[in-house]
Amino acid sequence: MSPAKQQNKRVRRIRIIGIIVAVLLSIPVLILEFTWEKNHLERIQAAGVLKVITFNGPTTFFEGSQGPGGFEYELASAFANKLGVKLEIKLTDQFDQIMPEVKAAHVDMAAAGLSITKERQKNFLFSNSYQTIKQQVVYRSGGKKRPRRAANLVDREIMVTAGSSHVERLRQLKQEYPDIRWQETAKETPENLLLMIWEKKLELTIADSNIVAVVRQFYPDLHIAFSLSPADKLAWMFTLSNDKSLQNAANKFLKEMKKSGELDRLLDRYYGPSSKFNYVNTKKFLASIDYLLPVYEEMFRLAEKNTGIDWRLLAAQAYQESLWDADAVSPTGVRGIMMLTNATAKQMNIEDRRAPEQSIDGGSRYLKMLMDGLPDRIQHPDRLWLALAAYNVGIGHLEDARILTQKAGDDPDSWIDVRKHLPLLASPDWHKKTRYGYARGYEPVSYVSRIRGYYSILSWAKDQTESRPDFLNNIDLPAL
Repeated sequence: MSPAKQQNKRVRRIRIIGIIVAVLLSIPVLILEFTWEKNHLERIQAAGVLKVITFNGPTTFFEGSQGPGGFEYELASAFANKLGVKLEIKLTDQFDQIMPEVKAAHVDMAAAGLSITKERQKNFLFSNSYQTIKQQVVYRSGGKKRPRRAANLVDREIMVTAGSSHVERLRQLKQEYPDIRWQETAKETPENLLLMIWEKKLELTIADSNIVAVVRQFYPDLHIAFSLSPADKLAWMFTLSNDKSLQNAANKFLKEMKKSGELDRLLDRYYGPSSKFNYVNTKKFLASIDYLLPVYEEMFRLAEKNTGIDWRLLAAQAYQESLWDADAVSPTGVRGIMMLTNATAKQMNIEDRRAPEQSIDGGSRYLKMLMDGLPDRIQHPDRLWLALAAYNVGIGHLEDARILTQKAGDDPDSWIDVRKHLPLLASPDWHKKTRYGYARGYEPVSYVSRIRGYYSILSWAKDQTESRPDFLNNIDLPAL
């Protein structure tokens, strides 16, 4: 072979080797380019949104007069902030719609007070637990005999929310007590079933202890028959997948929340007051009149001069709001003896909500403003009771209730009629038809009732001889 041909052969060989090397070197790049995919957490951060499903309820999510609230909402909001994304809440009216949405990956997770159960773990991933609760059998005093153990549930009327962990617990009990029967409803949440117990429309239900504690503050005739063992662990729920990036991020976040004490503070904000609950304690109130009221009495009297509202009524409202504690703070951030929001304080030109004289002045003027803002045709005392309800739940929700009252053929200007319809704002069948949506409508009913009760005790205790404003004369105030 000539030297020229040998040289060409070497060149061709070198070129072939070069091509092979180039191809081999490019393979990892091609693989990465075509097979690399962002994990769940990275997709959320890229989109800038965390999609969370929950439902309206006192422990999950509610739109109050101070804006969105609820333990689950606040915890999920803190998680979204930690991830550097916005929180997008998807609300469902029915509890049994939550898990199908998670399973289909239509949302990133569920934050709805969900218990970790063996059955659920077959189909979903869960975060570490952030709260321990008990399932409690609830009844109303004055009804049928109290059931004291699981065996007593035989031949009793029981209704629970479809898809809830309470159904699973009843199925377990049925293995030991085959004659236990119950109804499942997709229409009613555990909160609404508790209200049905109070209304004597239902004999027994099972609800989580955290929900029971919150609702019983406003319906003291609800009683716990007994708790079912073992206790349940609440956690966030995720789609079952090999991709556990979001679950891992959630666990890290919850661990940090526990370590920092922030989780305990959040739990205390929402459940601390209910854990100390005892309904209208006359002795405690009378004692407070003796040792606390004298500190603030002149401030309430001055507020009466400025607004025309009986100072004892304002004092009763302040006691309901804060137990006459100038440093009181609610779960939603309202504070002071009259529990003013930042927005209300600014509206009333109040600089320091913790200063009792400013809080009493601002709160009383705000109540007067709410009274003056109602239609002129509404007479006293209805005008006052409706204004107090608006102070508690917000004027928008009050107007929704008045519209429901009118549509039902009742008088929207009568507190007696409106208070029958306010609790409907907690029911999906009703609140979705209103402008301002869900509200814990039973709360302002209890709020006004308690203020009236405190006012009657205070009027008796002080034995005032001065005449009251005309609109407070001859009011049939309830005895406690």
